[in-house]
Amino acid sequence: MNKRLIILLLSICILTTGIFAGGEGEVSNKLVINSDQSDPAPKEAVAKVVEMFKAEYPEIEVQLNTFDHESYKTSIRNFLAAEAPDICFWYAGNRMKFFVESDMFLDVSDVWKEEGLYEAMSSSVKAMEIDGKVYGLPWSYYQWGMYYRMDIFEKFGLSVPKTWDEFMSVNDTLVANGVTPISIGTKYLWTAGGWFDYLNLRVNGYNYHMKLMSGKASYLDPELDKVFDIWGDMIARGHFLENHATYSWQEAQAPLIAGDAAMYLIGNFMIPDMESAGVVDNMGFFQFPIINPSVGVFEDAPTDTIHIPAKAKNIESAKLFMKFMARPDIQGMMTNINGTLAANKNAPAPDNRFREAGAKMLGEADGLAQFYDRDTSPEMAKVGMEGFQEFMVFPDREDAIRQRLDTERKSSF
Repeated sequence: MNKRLIILLLSICILTTGIFAGGEGEVSNKLVINSDQSDPAPKEAVAKVVEMFKAEYPEIEVQLNTFDHESYKTSIRNFLAAEAPDICFWYAGNRMKFFVESDMFLDVSDVWKEEGLYEAMSSSVKAMEIDGKVYGLPWSYYQWGMYYRMDIFEKFGLSVPKTWDEFMSVNDTLVANGVTPISIGTKYLWTAGGWFDYLNLRVNGYNYHMKLMSGKASYLDPELDKVFDIWGDMIARGHFLENHATYSWQEAQAPLIAGDAAMYLIGNFMIPDMESAGVVDNMGFFQFPIINPSVGVFEDAPTDTIHIPAKAKNIESAKLFMKFMARPDIQGMMTNINGTLAANKNAPAPDNRFREAGAKMLGEADGLAQFYDRDTSPEMAKVGMEGFQEFMVFPDREDAIRQRLDTERKSSF
């Protein structure tokens, strides 16, 4: 065989290896993405980022598969075990932890280190980290907090409360003037979970809260006595909307819109309804008040994420896409379309005052929880939120409720 033919064959081998290799250390020309972002706005955001990635990396062929939310919950377990994509969309917290512990998500700590994400996404690290390793990338989240009627506060000369004593004083003043301090609808349970989250995070801090969420702490612990004491005190003083167990969270917006209630602990997804009702100009936002300043300030911020499956065929292409989605400009573009917040604190400023307030608050947080039903097991979440709703209606049943919750904890974990 002559030298020219040998050189030609070697060149072909090198070229084909570079094109078709998909293992660690080489960039493949293929990238398969599975997404559950099927609602119009997030679907548009994902489609746009894929097109931008393809324009920047035309040598990589991208296949985007979009599933509806409900079918994705089932199909993700199947495709991660069998025919895994290179990137999959999912969620932080306990929902991520299940797949990490099943060895189905790759450790991507190297991506975080190379891209400076430990600093740029510092408030999200706790939600993405297990045993010191990071297993995904957050791209979108949103704040929870107290949305309030500024005109009602002004009418009664009230200031935004920062401490628990100030908050209780505001509530008592509203009650004395015939205004319900806090609207809430617990018909579908999860809004009560938000109150438990914040009270426990403010009283006991993140580490204890997550021990409880993972079944390593007990609902009978003395640490929770103060949580239920504070909550029960609010109930006794008439701080919550009456008959809240008969209202959905949407129905409980009516008193706020009518001016019969002053505040609502909820996520930023309520704002479009306030806009439609024509009261958004009277709405303000403030951080859930501090109870125990020694535990740090932690917030509920449900987070959407992407991950690299352990069985991905094109790992380097997947890491390239993950780095692309971590960029401040990309996250800003996606979340502006989606109406949420960018996890990268260097992203462009949000485009409305509520998102701007949320971005500042979450960016300064000591850590982020995901929300009760995302941080604990599904079985525990169901029983737990049922118990919280019951407590808000019948606080005298606290002992029996906590015993029932702890029985479920032992069973679930």
